[in-house]
Amino acid sequence: MKVVVKLGKFLFPLKLQTEKLKEYVKTFEELVGEGKRILIVTGGGEIAREYIRVARESGLDEATCDQLGIEVSRINAYLLLSMFKNLAYPEVPINLKELKRFFHHGKIVVLGGLTPGHSTTAVGALAAETIKADCYVIATDVDGIYTKDPKIYGDAEKLEVADTSEVFRLASQGKLWAGTYELDPLAVKIIERSKIPTYFIDGRDPENLKKVLAGEKIGTYIKPKQ
Repeated sequence: MKVVVKLGKFLFPLKLQTEKLKEYVKTFEELVGEGKRILIVTGGGEIAREYIRVARESGLDEATCDQLGIEVSRINAYLLLSMFKNLAYPEVPINLKELKRFFHHGKIVVLGGLTPGHSTTAVGALAAETIKADCYVIATDVDGIYTKDPKIYGDAEKLEVADTSEVFRLASQGKLWAGTYELDPLAVKIIERSKIPTYFIDGRDPENLKKVLAGEKIGTYIKPKQ
């Protein structure tokens, strides 16, 4: 079973939490021991957002802001793969060609951003498509996708299952809420065309990753439109 996991900002706050990173390393090691092949995508987290904030306040262009986010996400990726020691491929791929070659070695592969203008969620979808993954898991700091911001609207409905056309419509209108996290339209379109089952879960507890891969119904299942 080939699995792509996108790890959100919850794992990369301004002050990194060693124990939380170790928990995830242990979780992935257990999944590998069960016979799963793992590819991880790390976001830039709060550190990247700080760099981008300073860049914008300094008048730098958005392409430069994107590149700063990519560089930080790759540092996060390198930190995580180093914690796996020999279980992970020792380099961070910088393009899909390298990703495919590294993954062929049979070890865990960890990558960050690839191209300016692409979120790491979209990168995860591209990675899943490239390696023909069996599923894509987007681990965030909330428990699923909502029709409205649940922090504001009492009638916000959590979507347990949503097809890609519905998710794309919400994302395109800027009305896709999962706490403060937005799933961008590009990522949704890649998920749709690749037809890879995708799960949007609360990753703050690593056990949720094991649960969803074991078939338990948690978070939001994004069903590819047929």
